[in-house]
Amino acid sequence: MNTHFRSAELSLQLKRWPAHSNFPNLQAWDAVDELLLTKAFECIQTNKPTSVLVLNDQFGALSCALLAAHPELIIWHHSDSRVSQLACQHNIAANHLDSRHLHFISSMQPCPTQPDLVLMRIPRVHGYVQYQLQQLAQVITQQTQLLIAAKAKDIHKNLLQLFSETLGPTTASLTIKKCRLLQCQPEWPLPEAVEHWPKQWPVADQGIQLFNHANVFSSDKLDIGARFFLTHLPDTMPGQTLIDLGCGNGILGLSALLANPELKVIFCDESYMAVESARLSVTENAPHLLGQCTFRVDDGLAQQDANSADWVVCNPPFHQQQTITTHLATQMFAEAKRVLKPGGYLRIVANRHLPYGQQLKRIFSGCRCLASQAKFIILESQLRSNTCD
Repeated sequence: MNTHFRSAELSLQLKRWPAHSNFPNLQAWDAVDELLLTKAFECIQTNKPTSVLVLNDQFGALSCALLAAHPELIIWHHSDSRVSQLACQHNIAANHLDSRHLHFISSMQPCPTQPDLVLMRIPRVHGYVQYQLQQLAQVITQQTQLLIAAKAKDIHKNLLQLFSETLGPTTASLTIKKCRLLQCQPEWPLPEAVEHWPKQWPVADQGIQLFNHANVFSSDKLDIGARFFLTHLPDTMPGQTLIDLGCGNGILGLSALLANPELKVIFCDESYMAVESARLSVTENAPHLLGQCTFRVDDGLAQQDANSADWVVCNPPFHQQQTITTHLATQMFAEAKRVLKPGGYLRIVANRHLPYGQQLKRIFSGCRCLASQAKFIILESQLRSNTCD
């Protein structure tokens, strides 16, 4: 794995996050970061901005390079991902950078007003693109320089139309190392923002109303994996603790709570929008049970005490940003083992083609298939009392 990042005259050591995970052939930066930084340094040289808003900096390559080259800049790191924030903090410390002028803000906080320069990596979820563009429309000025980029394969007519409708006429550059810049010319006055988020929608057969913020998976219907899992939720006991790991809008933990009102449920996700969506879902459907719920933005289960849960349920992702990978699920399984009480259970839903059964057997020394269908399987592992780490 290459960790040596070069841009202009900079030389940095950058790692993906979690730092202890194995990322063969995956770097903490890509050609989109390189293109944005090349253009940003040109802009800084010419226009002398004092503040930069960085949107969707995956592992800190953009923020670290700006800090290293221009420590006088005020930089706002805006992200929905706790993992991205931790990666940036780790890489700042590893490169001994002065971060006094760097500010971390989550997706649930407003963008800073009147930024001189905006660097934006286009996120994968188009609802989140729309949300961020509406935020930008409220804070940019006619002097704000916009630098926006993505992989060429991710730029298409509908995306350009979304930019044009929200900010102003937008075109794409020629391809540069399989990436493209968007040239956006805001038209003043900018259109007033139309609030689309969070969305509220029913799961009619469950009698539940769910909430989804812009960057939460499956924003208006129940995904088929979660629907399959709902018919195979664990039979919990009163007073037990269940963790909905990677909770998204909270459908699994909420359903378990409604079936057993004396259950304690921890909703945990690395997405700020996911955790807030879960909080809204519980507030709408079971406000009287909020006192039994904890809502936590976390890198996996890093903040959870060992031997503290009876159950962990999970619909694990197999993407990190736009990279297909199983390392996040592997981390989730290992951390579930750490936080489970002896005799506790991890139960997951997974695509049949993913090698999660083998991973669970290796981590827990055992795994059984509880149910299966054409696309998904339900797997369960138990932390036996004599299991050693």
